[in-house]
Amino acid sequence: MTVNQTASIGLRLDKWLWAARFFKTRSLAAEEIGKGRVQVNGQDAKASRELKLGDLLRLRQGQVEREVWVRGLSHLRGPAPQAQALYEETPESLAQRTRAAEQRRLAPEPAQTITQGRPTKQDRRRLADWDRRSSSTDLD
Repeated sequence: MTVNQTASIGLRLDKWLWAARFFKTRSLAAEEIGKGRVQVNGQDAKASRELKLGDLLRLRQGQVEREVWVRGLSHLRGPAPQAQALYEETPESLAQRTRAAEQRRLAPEPAQTITQGRPTKQDRRRLADWDRRSSSTDLD
């Protein structure tokens, strides 16, 4: 089936999300749909929902929220440029993703906020030396 033949029939939501490369497998797409992380035209959807051209999808991939218009339907998972032709992201969604990426970039490194963590090799040596000294004074 070509893209044009599929347009009149419709396509399962989980299959489209997989073909458009939003998720690596159909089962991952179906799992995310089941968790309520995908809406079609503002309503929660099931994996078997038939998508049509012009539908508005809102989905979440990890922390990233996306809103896309369905511009093409395909049963096949092709290369990334071909998959990107199946949808068009809304300008609001692009702006929101850009802002979120900038915030993540400017956020402090989580490891730097840890004041006390795992001891270093030098700390461990000091602790071992301290343990040896304290146990030798207990025996006297």
